[in-house]
Amino acid sequence: MELQPQLILWIIAIYFLILVGVSYLTSRNSTNEDFFKGSNKSPWLLVAIGMIGNTISGVTFISVPGGVLNNSMSYLQLVLGNMVGYFVVALVLLPLYYRLNLTSIYSYLNERFGKTTYQTTSGFFLVSKLFGAAARLYLVAKTLQLMAFDSMGIPFWITATVSILLIWVYTFQSGIKTIVWTDSLQTIFLLTSLFLTLWLVSKEIGIGCLGDMENFLKANPMSKVFFFEDFADKKYFWKNFLSGIFLSIAMVGLDQDMMQKNLSCKNIEEAQTNMFTFSMLSVFVNFVFLVLGVMLYAYANLNGIDKTGDELFPFIAKSGELGLAVGIFFVVGLVAAAYSSADSALTALTTSFSVDILDIKSKNQQDQTRIRKTTHIAFSVLLILVILAFNQFASKSVIDDILKIAGYTYGPILGLFTLGIFSERKLPVGKKSLLVVLVMILSPFITYHLNNYLVAQKQDIGFAVLLLNALITICGLFLISKSSKSNS
Repeated sequence: MELQPQLILWIIAIYFLILVGVSYLTSRNSTNEDFFKGSNKSPWLLVAIGMIGNTISGVTFISVPGGVLNNSMSYLQLVLGNMVGYFVVALVLLPLYYRLNLTSIYSYLNERFGKTTYQTTSGFFLVSKLFGAAARLYLVAKTLQLMAFDSMGIPFWITATVSILLIWVYTFQSGIKTIVWTDSLQTIFLLTSLFLTLWLVSKEIGIGCLGDMENFLKANPMSKVFFFEDFADKKYFWKNFLSGIFLSIAMVGLDQDMMQKNLSCKNIEEAQTNMFTFSMLSVFVNFVFLVLGVMLYAYANLNGIDKTGDELFPFIAKSGELGLAVGIFFVVGLVAAAYSSADSALTALTTSFSVDILDIKSKNQQDQTRIRKTTHIAFSVLLILVILAFNQFASKSVIDDILKIAGYTYGPILGLFTLGIFSERKLPVGKKSLLVVLVMILSPFITYHLNNYLVAQKQDIGFAVLLLNALITICGLFLISKSSKSNS
């Protein structure tokens, strides 16, 4: 039985009613401190579970299983590197953030390098997160639009607007205090969807127990994980493993979105326990996604389905050939993956702009509440407008490029924090601080063109582009900095 559009609409409606109900229960008597930091009362286990959903966007939910055709299970090399990076975040960055009692992690740069560098870095995060979150939400909204809403005569602008409005409804009152709970719930929905889909697909291809699955994976060339043969190959182990370390440091440890939940834990010990737990869960969950991808291709080969990549999972789910349950689980998992990322992104945008740009901490409580609520509404509207702009002007390849370019902004942030933590050098202040801004803007452009040159020379460095970007930033900052011992 094929998944019908009306059923998809009902699934999404019930799903959001549950989230709004959770929001109602958790947001009573909320304060600004609850919105930004959950008043440091978030249970560490809930934070760890919620971060799984945070790191698995709707794009990942579709792309990781679909990517095993061309990349086998090499993505796991990157994930193993991520785990090491998460340990670095737990042992190096979290103690720094807790010692300084930060609401926005970029406030550290104000103390270390001055206001211009601090606000420029926050600006990089804001632009990156706004366009990155909008691009990911657009791709998921477009998938749901094609699966259901087009045939019901619902225009895309309504799909996009209602999606963001629903996120605003369950986050505007208490922000991170509510998100810790809703994201944990969404992660449970996502993982339930993943494991039930895996079980149903495995039955269809004749896998009845773990022993059968082990034999199936051993016999399937797509299950290969480690690639040591060719350094020029983007799947080469050390490229992916080392990139994974720095990617997780930059895109988790230096990302307000990801760190805001950690900073809502009761103390540094619980925050670190959360990170250690999350790092192990992340490896397991990504491994299961990859196994699902191998099984989906095996099912497609058995049934003459010629879809590949991002088209494979949605096609099989909607076709109904595996039963209605798979389609339902797919929609629930896709929505959970998309919105567990989007809600925390919206809250992080509100927090960073309020704290870093508007200096909300210097205002009285009444003004803080007004600024926070106005900023939250403004970023909700901005997300809608950017999503609609993508729908009007951007192709799939353009969206892919936007996601890549958004990722380039983390290189300068990684470079700045590295220089700040591991050296005592001082960056220019006052009018000369514009040199810092120049380095931070030029570094991603230099990296982008250098990477394109390397690809043309068949030297694909893959995810290591982040490390290259950070190194170029560090070199540029070093040239314009001076020793802390210098008085000139």
